[in-house]
Amino acid sequence: MQYRRFGRTNEQVSAMGFGTWPMSGDRYGAIEIDEAVKAIQAAIDAGVNCVDTAPAYGSGHSETAVARALKGRRDKVLLVTKCGINRKPGQATPARDSSRANILAEVDISLKRLEVDYIDVYLIHWPDQNVPYEESFAAMDECVKAGKVRFVGVSNYTVEQMEGCMKARPIDVIQVGYHMFDRRMEKEVFPFCARNDIGVMGYGSLAHGLLTGTFSADMSFDSMDWRGGGVFFGQPLLKGQNLGTNVEVVNRIKAEIADPRGVPLTQIALAWSLKNPVVSTALVGSRTPRELASNLAGTELTLTDDEVARIEEIMKGAAGMHDVFTPLRQAMEEWGPIAEAQPAT
Repeated sequence: MQYRRFGRTNEQVSAMGFGTWPMSGDRYGAIEIDEAVKAIQAAIDAGVNCVDTAPAYGSGHSETAVARALKGRRDKVLLVTKCGINRKPGQATPARDSSRANILAEVDISLKRLEVDYIDVYLIHWPDQNVPYEESFAAMDECVKAGKVRFVGVSNYTVEQMEGCMKARPIDVIQVGYHMFDRRMEKEVFPFCARNDIGVMGYGSLAHGLLTGTFSADMSFDSMDWRGGGVFFGQPLLKGQNLGTNVEVVNRIKAEIADPRGVPLTQIALAWSLKNPVVSTALVGSRTPRELASNLAGTELTLTDDEVARIEEIMKGAAGMHDVFTPLRQAMEEWGPIAEAQPAT
């Protein structure tokens, strides 16, 4: 396993991190919890030292699975979880809440659910425009000073939003979407992270399944699967005719890059994400040990300049790739409606 410096934390993090959103049980279809636990444990035993989860993944279901998987392995893992997505009594859907009170309450709930004494990296899951970013991040700093958290950061924030947080304290880590079909972070976020020595976790390394090579132009998704809407974090990659177009793009990458190498497409996708030196770890979700095994070797694969250039040429035919990242509006509408910002007083 390759390891990389994790920004200003000075920790060494495995190039591939284990993402547990697919085992939430309510976003990617049904999940067999015992197999999910085995997959996490197999990853740790193979040298993966970063496990990422969140309370929002199945209303705690994912954190519970992680707790089981970490029995006897806690000291081998940089444990990452999040806060700021909360379902309040009487609400039908979760909503963003990065208030101080909610952050301080959520960290205790996650510690109990994960059955640990501390969290290595604690992130605000999505920006909440109804609470000043500086105020939210000051609460995160309280978590550090209380010994409940070692490092803090954000997920899905713009540069402007990060600058607001950094009025309270430096950001240690950010988590953002990054894969062949989503380059939006390369424009502003990645350069900002490089300048400020912020560790970068890239999620969706396999384009949420699109880069596994298993999608077809006529496929349909389970009713519980969030991908059925065709929109990936503000990009309509699978919506309408875009599905067939992008499946063809993926098939070309497989035929022209992966097959000549004699490796699975997933390894090419992971190697592509990791070629960017700003990326500390690329998250890949595996729901079974079999899925995990086919991904691990991608951390040791280096794409040639010719292969990278060929991928870029093929990707010119992709459909639905937007340039602008809008975390306050289009990125994650399934977490519930986003309230309008309150006027300054």
